[in-house]
Amino acid sequence: MKYILFILVLILAVNANAQNDLQRTPNGAMFRVFTHNTGEKIKLNDVVTFDIIQKTDKDSVLMSSYDSRNKGITRVQPPDSLKDFIGINLMQVFPLLALNDSAEVKIPTDSMFKSHEDQRPPFFSKGSNLVLMLKILRVQSLNDAIAERNAAIAARDAMIEKLKTSEKPDADKYIASHKLILKTTPSGLKYIITKPSPKPRPQKGDTLLVNYVGRTLDDKIFDTSIETIAKGAGIAQEGRPYEPFQFIVGSGGVIPGWDEGLLLVNEGAKARFVIPSALGYGSQGAGDNIKPYSTLVFDIELVKVKPIKHSHIPVARKPLHKTAVKKTS
Repeated sequence: MKYILFILVLILAVNANAQNDLQRTPNGAMFRVFTHNTGEKIKLNDVVTFDIIQKTDKDSVLMSSYDSRNKGITRVQPPDSLKDFIGINLMQVFPLLALNDSAEVKIPTDSMFKSHEDQRPPFFSKGSNLVLMLKILRVQSLNDAIAERNAAIAARDAMIEKLKTSEKPDADKYIASHKLILKTTPSGLKYIITKPSPKPRPQKGDTLLVNYVGRTLDDKIFDTSIETIAKGAGIAQEGRPYEPFQFIVGSGGVIPGWDEGLLLVNEGAKARFVIPSALGYGSQGAGDNIKPYSTLVFDIELVKVKPIKHSHIPVARKPLHKTAVKKTS
């Protein structure tokens, strides 16, 4: 019994010391610094890069920068220049930290939702805290951060300009190396029907079911509706239903090259499209695999057409001119 009492007293003492470690910001948040590095403390206007975990008092993680590439980054500002309650308290804690320091910040949810209680989520009960775990990864002066950002923008712009300039030569090289004989539409779409079909072509507004394999000009597959091909390319997504892609042609629900190209393909036919970036993802690209100004190659099969009822507008005909007949006397 004495041993159990001793353990309870010890636990209470540890908890009391832990609470005593907590300090309070002028706005009521509690915080503690786990590491005290000897480097220079963060200053006003410094730009801070940090890892952050947001969680509840019960250790339910709401967000973690460790799970993504997006680290927290902010310029340290005077707390009274902000209206955001979380930001105000962070601005009061940052100047107490140095590079590589770690800290915990507990922000009372009663204060967070004081003027908008109706927005309080159910996992934040009355009297609870939002818990922030911080790790300072980088500290820069504002001038250094601006210079670095400008250099990164200049480098990206140069890269994009290079991609833009090389798009047509790269596409021409691909077509020549694959010995493709393609038709070209006025918009710049290049295509070839690789398997003809006697069935009719779709019309704008019809629903199409399409199997496809999408490649970049280096023959890297970035997407497909066919599971065996996805597995072979190492891009299979668990839980994704691999089946013909369904969309309404001509409605703008796909890239322009598809909207145009699939109106040239008969139901049951197969084709290859070489789609310039102007009819694809343009100067923005898409994700990691499709860079800006990328010409894309699609092998497609128009599996099925679900036509809508199309109204047929009669062609206007010119009136027949009557031959003038001269009267004879």
